[in-house]
Amino acid sequence: MLSRVLMRMTFRRPPPVVSVVRLSGVIGRAGMFGGRMNLETVGPILQRAFRQPGLKAVALEINSPGGSAAQSALIHNRIRALAAERDVPVMAFVEDVAASGGYWLAAAADEIFVDDNSIVGSIGVIYSGFGFQEAIGKLGVERRLYTAGEKKSLLDPFLAVNPDDRDRLRRVQEGIHDNFKDLIRERRGARLADDLDLFSGEFWLGSHAIRLGLADGVGDIRSVLRERYGRKVIMRKIGRRRGWLARRLGPGMFLGGGGEEASSLAGDLLGAIEARLWWSRYGL
Repeated sequence: MLSRVLMRMTFRRPPPVVSVVRLSGVIGRAGMFGGRMNLETVGPILQRAFRQPGLKAVALEINSPGGSAAQSALIHNRIRALAAERDVPVMAFVEDVAASGGYWLAAAADEIFVDDNSIVGSIGVIYSGFGFQEAIGKLGVERRLYTAGEKKSLLDPFLAVNPDDRDRLRRVQEGIHDNFKDLIRERRGARLADDLDLFSGEFWLGSHAIRLGLADGVGDIRSVLRERYGRKVIMRKIGRRRGWLARRLGPGMFLGGGGEEASSLAGDLLGAIEARLWWSRYGL
């Protein structure tokens, strides 16, 4: 009797495992007023996600309005490299928004699932700034600028717009935009619709994004994974590891390194304002 029980336990197939990685927030290098999502912070999480025993797939929970093109590309490339090494599929589940750099991350998945109310797309490049050249004169401020190299003052907010500088910026933006478009064509292939607005920077709700070929279906992570891998599938959330002291001091303490956020009130406020500007582009 005991031997039969032990035999059943020995040969029982373990439940499938899917690593779940949350990619949420503005993408970019950590600034002086707090952390952002970037390869330094996300890379170790992805490494652990793809190393789980019994792994059948990796699921990405994406909620990002975009950010740095370079960091978006670096994270995307790391996901694809790890997927190739482990030979496992990657699925993306869009929550509120996967726009601009957020969609760059979603494109790392073999399949993209959305909600009917998700915002998807914004395949374009944007730069914004301010001009203060008249304000400093009215305030009686004398501008002193010394450079070695005639292009070092490019886009200086205290100088009038230089047409040559504007054209140089436009060429850089067009180069990044071309890279973005090439990547989406490579990843989505024949699924993409022949639509002139596809790469215009426009964004759409989930169901429209599916018709354009930017997404594959409507579905939430729990329902899709249970349907795909069975009711016993283990959805293993993989997040950032925190040290012993950090866990006891709580999330408000800044211990330095690793993209941890500063806890000062001013830092929290300015960081929140900066993030708010990104999210507000999509009415969120």
